[in-house]
Amino acid sequence: MLAALSVLFLAAAGLPPLRWGGDAEGGAPFVEADPGDPSKVRGFDVEVAEEIARALGRRAEFVQVAFNSIDQSVQRGDFDIGMSGVEDTPARRAALGTTVPYYEFQEVLTVRSADRQRFRTLADLRGHRVGTLAATIAYEYLKNQPVALVSYDDDVHPYSDLREGRLDAVLLDNVIAARSMRRIGGLYTQPQSVTTGHYIIVLSRENTSLRDRINDILKARMRDGTLERIYRKWQIWDGHQPAFFASVLGSREARIASGEQRAASGVVAAYLPSLLRAAVITLVLSCVAMALAIVVGVLIATGRVYGNVLIRSMLTMYVEVVRGTPVLLQLFVLYYGLSSVIRLPAFIAALLGLGLNYAAYESEIYRGSLEAIPRGQLEAARTLGLTEAQVLRLVRGPQAFRLALAPMTNDFVALLKDSSLVSVITVVELTKQTQIFAANIGSWVIPGALCAALYLLLSLPLSRLAMRLEMRWKAATS
Repeated sequence: MLAALSVLFLAAAGLPPLRWGGDAEGGAPFVEADPGDPSKVRGFDVEVAEEIARALGRRAEFVQVAFNSIDQSVQRGDFDIGMSGVEDTPARRAALGTTVPYYEFQEVLTVRSADRQRFRTLADLRGHRVGTLAATIAYEYLKNQPVALVSYDDDVHPYSDLREGRLDAVLLDNVIAARSMRRIGGLYTQPQSVTTGHYIIVLSRENTSLRDRINDILKARMRDGTLERIYRKWQIWDGHQPAFFASVLGSREARIASGEQRAASGVVAAYLPSLLRAAVITLVLSCVAMALAIVVGVLIATGRVYGNVLIRSMLTMYVEVVRGTPVLLQLFVLYYGLSSVIRLPAFIAALLGLGLNYAAYESEIYRGSLEAIPRGQLEAARTLGLTEAQVLRLVRGPQAFRLALAPMTNDFVALLKDSSLVSVITVVELTKQTQIFAANIGSWVIPGALCAALYLLLSLPLSRLAMRLEMRWKAATS
């Protein structure tokens, strides 16, 4: 009662709320929208944040932020603290202000129940597909293992893909694994842990006074049993926590050592080859998808110009449906929606999704170009005895291609950038690899600059080539 009155008194005195950032999309037990009142959030991180705010004499105020953006957002001052299953890593401690850990988790392997004896350890999974969240301790651990690493943007689809047979195992926190097993049947989590990690709270690097106060609060709540009560309520308390609490209460801070600073700089050099490989994937995917878009687009445009009423109506419906729905939705339908009928590999689904989407836009460019050719030329060609196929191939098509070249080039550059969307179906292209890079070093400055430079290197040569072709054709016709 006294604590509540104190909070009200301080709030009346103008003390600002404690703004904390988290991702409600991550769901329970971390942070989720309250089913009874979706305007509110609940979860063990929510209650820990409220305990911290109460001890500071402030009101907790939740700020929704994408999980991968928590580090960057807290550093730029969007909120005071960030916490939503944020993992303790050397790079994060080197780049941000960080508290003592407040929860210890185990990285565990989840497999299909039928494979529980076959895949007991990572050694058993040599050469097999293992999924995890990008930019996590599990991701960094799997990079050095002899497995086919598949990264995801969320912690739901890895387990659904495991059930569907797209993966052979998933390595993630035991908290996430337990939640997923309650929602998805036919899975089994191996009892032995692969490695251990901790959740921490992040702050801007300069906010040392608030960090120290939060450290004292977290330790006090470990001593008085408040954190244990919260963890038991959300069913995440286990036998590892008592020893972990004892280690935190008996340890000293000052964990940002020069060696950790060097570790962050080492990550920069380590990720350069990964960025280059991702750039190659982006280029190959974009080129092949654009080739598919051109072929299908030409067929659609030709059918709409020369076809009968039924063909024109069907092709027009295709164009309108594809252009009227997001490419992201189309990728989800191809990869996940059709999985019960056909399980497309991620790269093939990405290729088809981008190619068929852009084919609709390309077809409109080609149709407009075909119809822009003067009718007098077409009638003259027919008078000379050319068939419709010859008119298209010798007269109408070449001129239409010249008209379509500039918008085609623009579409290819747009497709190159839209290829970043395919990360939602586990294809690690340039933008996704940059996000992982930025999350691991806690900054977007260097990764963003490198990513932009690589995109420019990929797109500028094509633009230059198109300009040269246009200039040559202009010179030839002048």
